[in-house]
Amino acid sequence: MSWLLAAPWILVLLVVLYGNATRRPRLRDYQAVKTGPLVSIIIPARNEARNIERCVRSVLATLYAPIEVIVVDDRSTDGTAEIVERASGKGLRLIRGSELPEGWFGKQWAIVQGYRAARGDLLLFIDADTRHEPELLPRSVGALQAERVDLFTVLPRQEVRTFWERLIQPHVFFALGARAGNLARMNRTRVDWNALANGQFILTSRAAYESAGTHEAVRTYVTDDLALAQAYVRAGKDIFFAHAQGFMTTRMYGSLREIIDGWTKNLALGAPLMLPPIPLVRRVAPYLMWLPALAWIVPPIVWLFTGGWGFAAIATLVSLLTWIIVYAGERAPVWYAPLYPLGAAMVAFIMIRSALRGARRVEWRGRVYGTAR
Repeated sequence: MSWLLAAPWILVLLVVLYGNATRRPRLRDYQAVKTGPLVSIIIPARNEARNIERCVRSVLATLYAPIEVIVVDDRSTDGTAEIVERASGKGLRLIRGSELPEGWFGKQWAIVQGYRAARGDLLLFIDADTRHEPELLPRSVGALQAERVDLFTVLPRQEVRTFWERLIQPHVFFALGARAGNLARMNRTRVDWNALANGQFILTSRAAYESAGTHEAVRTYVTDDLALAQAYVRAGKDIFFAHAQGFMTTRMYGSLREIIDGWTKNLALGAPLMLPPIPLVRRVAPYLMWLPALAWIVPPIVWLFTGGWGFAAIATLVSLLTWIIVYAGERAPVWYAPLYPLGAAMVAFIMIRSALRGARRVEWRGRVYGTAR
């Protein structure tokens, strides 16, 4: 009976093992295309002094040509623009962003300003907290062309350095990955709510981007990448996702405060978009999305208070093995795996916080936004 009760945890372990062994599609399987249409690389940056130089240098080191790199400084107050001005590189330009219009989120407004200044037939939108290997862009252009799609996006390796990053981030990405499932299932989807993209790296043709309405069409969405992918699908365009952990890394947040604020901003407003467009389902979902975390929290607590080798012990040990595999697969320190109940509890707290705040008040990078989607 104990093994039967623990079957869901065992199934999750098997799914994780299978997923790690069959990660497809993979960017490394595509031929690198080192020359072709001009690629305009657009980097929106607001208070990114910590990241911008590393990002720009990695982009300029690409093996693809021709490129132009457009950094749009979104009214930074920390010297971001000055760091870009001191950088050198062929095709590197700095645009001083104009005042944020009413009804826009800052990132979308910065991207649109970069797009308006761009000359390339291909557009690449990236985040300032990313680092690119020289073959990332050549292989991505090769994949875009080989698959004959309109939008190509990748799943990078998440860089985690501090205690809280290592504790919390793997849990968030595990939860998101559980919703996404096999990436191949989303590719070329015709169901808009099943479409995803990673805003840290979106490569698209100018024609497709304009046909989908550009970032202006998603100017009121917190999760602009998700909304943009869905706009592409509604416009009849093909999107394609690939694993690129060996070619790109990103460090989204550097402190507990940033982690809490960042995911509070994204989770409750992003989760409903990934569900069928049934009003009641989308309205209720943010208040329920923390419940799966109990699967990681409850068994160790029950085992602690009851002892023995029943269902709780099996579920706990199987969970520990699952998280060891997850950490190893992401090249993160596996000795954090035994802390998985605490990580799950922190994510549950953030999800509840996100649901309670909802669209009423979104704070990010020194700005406060009102009603959002």
